Amino acid sequence: MDDLDLLIDLHREAARQGPGGDEETRLSIALSGLRGAQGLRIADIGCGTGASTLVLARELDATVTAVDFVLAFLDRLAEAAQRAGLDDRIETLAASMDALPFEDRSLDAIWSEGAIYNMGFEAGVRAWRRFLEPGGILAVSDLTWLTGDRPAELERHWTREYPGVATASTKMAILEANGYSPIGYFPLPERCWLANYYRPMQERFAGFLSRNGHSRAARAVVEAEQAEIALYERFSAFYGYGYYVARRTPG
Repeated sequence: MDDLDLLIDLHREAARQGPGGDEETRLSIALSGLRGAQGLRIADIGCGTGASTLVLARELDATVTAVDFVLAFLDRLAEAAQRAGLDDRIETLAASMDALPFEDRSLDAIWSEGAIYNMGFEAGVRAWRRFLEPGGILAVSDLTWLTGDRPAELERHWTREYPGVATASTKMAILEANGYSPIGYFPLPERCWLANYYRPMQERFAGFLSRNGHSRAARAVVEAEQAEIALYERFSAFYGYGYYVARRTPG
């Protein structure tokens, strides 16, 4: 297996492929003002196995197109949607987030929890805007500095790993510069990282290593994930995911 295959193997049985929570998805829905609207067309981009997709389909009168390039994740989502009785509201689409097949102004909302980093925050919000109706909603979570100052070790790490990390005020300015009006923001609490994402991942390490013969590549994946977890445990006061909800401006 290459590194991507190993990461898919580690995460395909997980409820979440990144930090988040059902309560936080519901909060983003409340901030969006979409509750009560009928016949919505929503895309959940980088949906993984569909934790946020399922919440959107339960909470809103909508058809949700769940987009991911990993077929194994989409298969898990389709099974979960059927078990939940939501398969009539959820469509799966295997596609890359930088080559989406949607028509211009065809969506009422776009959600993307913890996935826009694959394109970069600014590149993603700029590219996806054309798919939204004027007044349409963009709701995304992305790595965010929670303080103006932070330890040099932490800043070096995340500036190297994700140059798009920035403060919430910087990201809101990016939204405004790219044709959006910010209408809500909140940081994800620690439980979204630890209880919902990192601890379940740690519980899967033993099975993952066993399935992959304790290969050097598999051990390297676990070591990298453990290092990231340790970093968050040390420095969670300084960074996290910020959740941004914005409306496409006219034009």
